[in-house]
Amino acid sequence: MKSIMEVKTSLLDNMIGVGDMVLLEPLNEDSFIENLRSRFDHNEIYTYIGSVVISMNPYRSLPIYTPQKVEEYRNRNFYELSPHIYALADEAYRSLRDQDKDQCILITGESGAGKTEASKLVMSYVAAVCGKGQEVNKVKEQLLQSNPVLEAFGNAKTMRNDNSSRFGKYMDIEFDFKGDPLGGVISNYLLEKSRVCKQPRGERNFHIFYQLLSGASDDTLLKLKLDRDFSKYNYLSLDSANVNGLDDAASFRTVRNAMQIVGFMEDEVQSVLELVAAVLKLGNIEFKPESRVNGFDESRVKDKNDLKEMCELLGIEQSVLERAFSYRTVEAKMEKMSTTLNVAQAYYARDALAKNLYSRLFSWLVTRINESIKAQAKTRHKVMGVLDIYGFEIFEDNSFEQFIINYCNEKLQQIFIELTLREEQEEYIREDIEWTNIVYFNNAVICDLIENNQNGILAMLDEECLRPGTVTDDTFLDKLNTICAEHQHFESRLSKNSKFLTDHSLPHSCFRIQHYAGKVLYRVEGFVDKNNDLLYRDLSQAMYKATHSLMRQLFPEGNPAKVNLKRPPTAGFQFKASVGVLMKNLQTKNPNYIRCIKPNDKKVAHIFTDSLVCHQVRYLGLMENVRVRRAGYAFRQPYESCLKRYKMLCKTTWPQWRGPARDGVAVLLTDCSVPTEEFAYGRSKIFIRNPRTLFTLEERRRACLEDLATLIQKIYRGWKSRTHFLLLKKSQVVVAAWYRRYAQQNKYQKIKSASLVMQSFIRGWKARNILRQLKYEKRCKEAVTTIAAYWHGTQARRELRHLKEAAREKHAVSVIWAGWQGTKARRELRRLKEEARCKHAVAIIWAYWLGLQVRRDYRKFFRANAGKKIYNFTIQRIMQKYFLGLKTTTMSPMDNTWPAKPYGFLEGAHTELRRIFHLWRCKKYRGQFTEEKKAVYEEKLEASEIFKDKKALYPSSVSQPFKGDYLEIQKNPKYQKLNSAVEEKVLLADLVNKINRANGKGSPRLFLLTKSNFVLADQKTGQVKTSVPLPDLASVSVSTQSDGFFALKLKEGSASASKGDFLLSSDHLIEIITKLHRIGTTAADRDQINIDISDEFLVQFKQDKVCVKFIQGGPKNGNSAACKRKNNRLLEVSVPSP
Repeated sequence: MKSIMEVKTSLLDNMIGVGDMVLLEPLNEDSFIENLRSRFDHNEIYTYIGSVVISMNPYRSLPIYTPQKVEEYRNRNFYELSPHIYALADEAYRSLRDQDKDQCILITGESGAGKTEASKLVMSYVAAVCGKGQEVNKVKEQLLQSNPVLEAFGNAKTMRNDNSSRFGKYMDIEFDFKGDPLGGVISNYLLEKSRVCKQPRGERNFHIFYQLLSGASDDTLLKLKLDRDFSKYNYLSLDSANVNGLDDAASFRTVRNAMQIVGFMEDEVQSVLELVAAVLKLGNIEFKPESRVNGFDESRVKDKNDLKEMCELLGIEQSVLERAFSYRTVEAKMEKMSTTLNVAQAYYARDALAKNLYSRLFSWLVTRINESIKAQAKTRHKVMGVLDIYGFEIFEDNSFEQFIINYCNEKLQQIFIELTLREEQEEYIREDIEWTNIVYFNNAVICDLIENNQNGILAMLDEECLRPGTVTDDTFLDKLNTICAEHQHFESRLSKNSKFLTDHSLPHSCFRIQHYAGKVLYRVEGFVDKNNDLLYRDLSQAMYKATHSLMRQLFPEGNPAKVNLKRPPTAGFQFKASVGVLMKNLQTKNPNYIRCIKPNDKKVAHIFTDSLVCHQVRYLGLMENVRVRRAGYAFRQPYESCLKRYKMLCKTTWPQWRGPARDGVAVLLTDCSVPTEEFAYGRSKIFIRNPRTLFTLEERRRACLEDLATLIQKIYRGWKSRTHFLLLKKSQVVVAAWYRRYAQQNKYQKIKSASLVMQSFIRGWKARNILRQLKYEKRCKEAVTTIAAYWHGTQARRELRHLKEAAREKHAVSVIWAGWQGTKARRELRRLKEEARCKHAVAIIWAYWLGLQVRRDYRKFFRANAGKKIYNFTIQRIMQKYFLGLKTTTMSPMDNTWPAKPYGFLEGAHTELRRIFHLWRCKKYRGQFTEEKKAVYEEKLEASEIFKDKKALYPSSVSQPFKGDYLEIQKNPKYQKLNSAVEEKVLLADLVNKINRANGKGSPRLFLLTKSNFVLADQKTGQVKTSVPLPDLASVSVSTQSDGFFALKLKEGSASASKGDFLLSSDHLIEIITKLHRIGTTAADRDQINIDISDEFLVQFKQDKVCVKFIQGGPKNGNSAACKRKNNRLLEVSVPSP
């Protein structure tokens, strides 16, 4: 029972420290930090400030993100369970789904505080609790898999964090009316592109460079002209190339898989990797000075090998890029002037190109991901925004990047205070509680110092960058000293000196701003260059000339036909505009805040550094947030929840209050003697002013619960004992009943057995009596039968003896007559044999005489011509036997058998006879063909030339005759209208499926082919949908497998190409393509149609190109090929295995 009472069912149950800082008593910075430490030591990393979640980075895995935890926090009130990031995510998701309120989740904190992990947890929770289904799961998977791609290209190892986000990310996740995700849109802010060229000591470049070199295959690195050795690339720092806990090779495989899930095509992935390799090669280009006649130094490339390999990767002429590194063209109105670049300027141009190439590639990646994950439906969507952006930064050396990052955090702090106060004020007004104005620090004056359009620091920086003449960081600082010297939040050495003050901690080349989080010292060195962010026009134009598929998209300003002499907007101006858009977007949504804090700088678990945490608490403004929440009433709760929690403190409300909840709370507080000034009644909530009052109620409740637990235990034990007794009583009755039944059954069985024995004895006695009577009667009948049989036997034997005597007398006469006839026959036979012997002897003598005469005559003739006659006779017999052997050869032209030659002298005749015979039987075979049959065989021959050994479907089509008109369009009255619409003779009519790009499903169409065009018509109505002239047909694409899919590709610029290519499938693919190719071959006025046989080809659907990819499917796919849409740019055809 005790374990049941210890389960956390509320924020206030079994608290470690205080779960909500609004209830902290006393409230000061030390107690605030101590409360965080106490909870952190007990693995309670989440704490509330009202509806704001404070998240401490534990630097280890905790078992608080399991599927069971997701179900525990699902559809629960925000304060119902202990603090958790899932509670905030659930509150935001339910408000979006049920109340139709757009939400945004703002995650802030310094690098290493766990912002990225917090955003992943929010997205994974929303993905777990929203709807299910194939399309919904696909959208969720794409949204989640976009993170590894952006982390690889936008995150890096820093001194504070091994996976630090070096860009700001805001993702809008779009939902339908049911709360199921439809897609999303990602916005990125200020990628730290300076990291591409230079990294501080102990830090790394972006992850993708190390992942590519560690995880790519040897073939891939060979194609990209890269080596696995990090030390060969100047842009990669070596002191921290390998990071403990990071497996770059495994991460690369994860990124490749994520890009495939998001929807990147294989050629797009290859193009991205080529640009990453080009950046590495660009860092290895070095320059040397070369003196000119005019006395100026000109830069030249030292070793052109890296330059050559980079140009090959990007498809740029080496001379064009080499000139862009040596010369700069300046255009002013109608004049052009070319100046040489020295070595320092060449290195600046190289680094500027590397930074721009990588940052534009990153922006292209974000755009490409947005194309894949964007919602397809055009209806209004519910939106949940997740903002993961860099926190306030105070380093030893703060530059332009820290300045605009801190400016962004000032804007976020401003909107945070405004929205928090507005939320508090709206709740007080909604609950009809008197609102008292809250005094707080308004950082609008700091935001104005930075963003004012006339006297703001960013405006002055832009003005200095655009000013003609010599512009340096010092002139910019002088301008700040002139205009901002009197501002209360701006400090510099000059402004201090003008007030007769000395501050040796403030160098001459620096200025200091009093931010809401504290004073930050900024070094002006590099402000002007980083704000300009210039890329020489020569380099932009050189990049535009590249043949690489992405370069023209990344460098559109390099188009010589669209030269724009207007100066591009500065980095500060662009960031200010994007922050302004972000602020407007956030103000239209209901905000939810997650404040991330890192407990130590060592990135290890179980260490809590008070000074570091205190610093973060200050610049996150958490103490001010608590004071704002506590300015009125520290705690509020709905009447129903309050009454349900504390009803046991009053006998009137326990165990059940029958009236309205508000009246029950009033009775409860009156009975508990709570002073009236400590609470106020709202419309739906009770407001408690002092946390001590709440803690007093909690103490009384805890004591009451112990008494209730004892009472419950007593009642439970009594109930259990009574239940056990009744069970024993019931069991005794059942056992007695079963025993009585058993005894009666035994008695009945014994009586039954005795009765059966007596019955059997009586039946046996009766049966034996009947048997004796029957046996006596049977013996009497057998005696009569035996006497009669003996009598009949005696009579029969007497009659037999009389018959035998008569038969013997007749047989003697027959024997004597037969002997006489035999004697006469033998005498006649001897006479005939004697006559025959005499005639045969005469014949033999005459034959011998004639033979003697012939031999005498032949002997005379043979002596004269014996050799010639024997030779001719032998040859004649050999040839006769040879020709008779040839009669076994068949008349089929396909039969290649031929008898072997019997003698060597017949070799020539044997070969010639075989050739003549084959030609003769082929002629006889051809003579049987009609003209139609000849045309069919010619088409079959052409099909063999096109498809044999190239497509797996071809062998099965050899035995099928080419019919042509499979629809009988001339005879079928259903197609009479279609037949009249086609003027020429129809060479082929078949039913095909037209593949829809949206879902990969087929629509039945009638396919007609004539000598000049092909027609697609509706199957049901016969109405012509499309008619395409054959000259507009460029090529036909098919796969190598046994499917029936084929793509008809139209020529670019033709009249028919506006609707795009056609992707069709047919059971007679071989015949259709053979006839198309035959028509193109025989026509003299047009080019021959190309046949492309490949398992992956592109099809133009209106404005977009879609890749059609054929893969081998398993048995589960059935016996037919299935087409499925994978994403906006990929159709996958699964072909059954043969």
